[in-house]
Amino acid sequence: MLLGSQCESQAGFVQQGLLEAFRDAETLSLREIVQRTGLDKSAVQRMTHTLVELGYLHQSAATQRFGLSPRILEPAYEYLRRHPLVERATPILIDLRRQCDERVDLSVLFRNQLTYIQRHQSQTALFYTTLIGRRVPLYCSSGGRSVLASLPEAEACNLLEQEERLPITRFTKTDPLEIWREVETARQQGWAVATSEVIENETVFAAAIRAADGRPVGAVHVSCRTGALPPDELTDKIVLGLLGTVRLLG
Repeated sequence: MLLGSQCESQAGFVQQGLLEAFRDAETLSLREIVQRTGLDKSAVQRMTHTLVELGYLHQSAATQRFGLSPRILEPAYEYLRRHPLVERATPILIDLRRQCDERVDLSVLFRNQLTYIQRHQSQTALFYTTLIGRRVPLYCSSGGRSVLASLPEAEACNLLEQEERLPITRFTKTDPLEIWREVETARQQGWAVATSEVIENETVFAAAIRAADGRPVGAVHVSCRTGALPPDELTDKIVLGLLGTVRLLG
């Protein structure tokens, strides 16, 4: 019985890895899935058949290529529906959005990344930045640095060392000393800012949300076009509202 459970768990893990192959592809052929996953062809054939039957993949009758189906969103829906922060945060984030007149996002910390789970759109935001489920690393995002600043120094250093720190744009800071200076600044002032490090021409302000024990569980982000606001307006329009929001959510 235990062996059967272990086999089922392993099969589920492998199937999840197969779905991850579609991260940056709308459709994939069977051969492309084999190449991306490193699995043998017969195993990929069995798993794609199972995932099509379950409704998580669809296969084009014309091209025989596979793609993700809408059912892939069901686990995300269940996660969001049960997350204790989402319902509580919604009216507070809406107020911040009205106050700032900029895009406001909520993210949660998982391992060494932040995942966006709620977004309140502005009229100027790029389409792909508005989708929930998007993940950003800790080292180059303002939300990530605010989270690192809320952790004990040794733990934050360990997380930074684990990250690959690849440049996402030509402005992404990847030098550990430079990143650590940004983290220390965030620790001192209670918030972080990053310009064009994840998306060019976008400036993002963020502050960490802390649980009752003081540990960070996520962040609130306010994003605007770089240069859209004069520097002396930033504190009044964004930072004060941001800090008040995370206090209400903590």
